[in-house]
Amino acid sequence: MPMRNPGAVGNQLNKVLFVTCLLLAVGMLMMTSASVEIASSQFDDPLYHFKRQGIFALMGLSVMIVTLHVPVAIWKKFSWFLLMGSFALLLIVLVPGIGKVVNGSARWIDLGYFNLQPSELAKIFIVIYLAAYLERHLEEVRENWSGFLKPMIVIATAAILLQLEPDHGALVILMLTGFCMIFLAGAKLYRFIVMLVLSGGAVTFLALTKPYVVVRFSSYLNPWAAENVYGGSYQLTQALIAFGRGEWFGVGLGNSIQKLYFLPEAHNDFVLAIIGEELGLLGVSLVVALFCLLVFLAFSIGKAAEKKGTLFAAFFAYGLGLLFAGQALINIGVNTGLLPTKGLTLPFLSYGGASLIVSCFMIALLVRIQYETECFEIERKDSAQSSSAGIWASA
Repeated sequence: MPMRNPGAVGNQLNKVLFVTCLLLAVGMLMMTSASVEIASSQFDDPLYHFKRQGIFALMGLSVMIVTLHVPVAIWKKFSWFLLMGSFALLLIVLVPGIGKVVNGSARWIDLGYFNLQPSELAKIFIVIYLAAYLERHLEEVRENWSGFLKPMIVIATAAILLQLEPDHGALVILMLTGFCMIFLAGAKLYRFIVMLVLSGGAVTFLALTKPYVVVRFSSYLNPWAAENVYGGSYQLTQALIAFGRGEWFGVGLGNSIQKLYFLPEAHNDFVLAIIGEELGLLGVSLVVALFCLLVFLAFSIGKAAEKKGTLFAAFFAYGLGLLFAGQALINIGVNTGLLPTKGLTLPFLSYGGASLIVSCFMIALLVRIQYETECFEIERKDSAQSSSAGIWASA
């Protein structure tokens, strides 16, 4: 798509890229700080995780560059195949010998240099399908039960596959994202109430059938109990100690004590706790503000696309923003004790190749949507000006 006014478009795109670069910089700094001791003892190289994360970042940027050259219409055209691909990914990981089992969960595929988590890609592909479906059947979704239930069946199918792994974090994020996208499309509120009651009952039933889930939830309710503090709530209590030590401004970069084998997964799922300890409430507030700004920009991109009448791009942007919001919200909630402990990475900040590459992929999709939306508006204005000039010339 030609761009008649690169400066006008670039000023808008810079906001998303600037926030992304800030998150990447903070993530590299704090992930390295959280992993120095464990990397030094396990690999005899304090910068072991930093070097690997740097390579993952380069891979993510490469994926971003390629994705930026793919028109939004291509994702819409192949939305059905992407949906089938997402189901295939969620099934492949369950095949013995292919799916890598860690702590009783088969969520990863070993690619050698890093582990791919199929649910990360599956969530994006399902969002693409839902965006295309909502554009094609907008009136049916708003007026009829059939239009409302069809995407729910897609979400339910993915939820069942995620439950078989199990991956409760991805399940919750996908369900919330799907529900919110359908709600933004204008579906009736009472239908959501019925669906939420049914979904809540199903989730409660599944939780009660899993003893470890019950133990984890009871530990969450009373983490400081004698039987929990060194048991099911050990990670949570150590994370809370980290936040407590950090107070307002932290103990200083690199001075964390909790990362010295007290807090498991300090450089991964609980990197925010180390940020809280070393940089205090100020550092945590900065991270939260950056994620809020990223989600706000995603919704702004979606709103702009909706005004231009490109509904697929609008719902696509909304879905990407909701995925970022859900993942960040759950990770922050787990770190601060607002939600039960669940292994879930914080985008751009936690250590891990798959998470970082997929996050870069999502940013590239957002940037492409905004690029096409802004170009459409610029070309529309230029066309209107040309027509006006032609009329005056004729006169």
